[in-house]
Amino acid sequence: MADGDFQLQYFLPYLLNQAAEASSLEFQQIYKSRYGMLRTEWRVLFHLGLYGQLTASEIGQRARMHKTKISRAVHRLAERRFVTRSRDPEDRRVEHLSLTRQGQAAYDDLRAVAQRYNAALMDALDPAEAAVLRRALLKLSDVGQGDFT
Repeated sequence: MADGDFQLQYFLPYLLNQAAEASSLEFQQIYKSRYGMLRTEWRVLFHLGLYGQLTASEIGQRARMHKTKISRAVHRLAERRFVTRSRDPEDRRVEHLSLTRQGQAAYDDLRAVAQRYNAALMDALDPAEAAVLRRALLKLSDVGQGDFT
């Protein structure tokens, strides 16, 4: 039975997911082929590259990623010597994460690629469309869990 009032192709979460997948595939191939990274790993790498030393909890809050995904990503990045972990002297449960030289080099490389890739994606839009899209996405990113039922 078809629901005539609901069209999946216009459902905003579906559209956002489709746009995210389509727009990230080429960049994904780059970080995967050059560094063998998964999506969560490059996100952790970029947070450390942009903000410096952070804890996994701080990355989770900034990136909106679950702590187990961050933990796995940090483990893999540390195995490949992109990230170092150091215990907090005040609270032994907390680890401070930092990029190694190798991690910083990977971040610098991927940041340059990301900047070029972002510019190429935005070239598909005129400047007014690009500005509206950025504002709309930032607004939607700040929307909390509402009571929609």
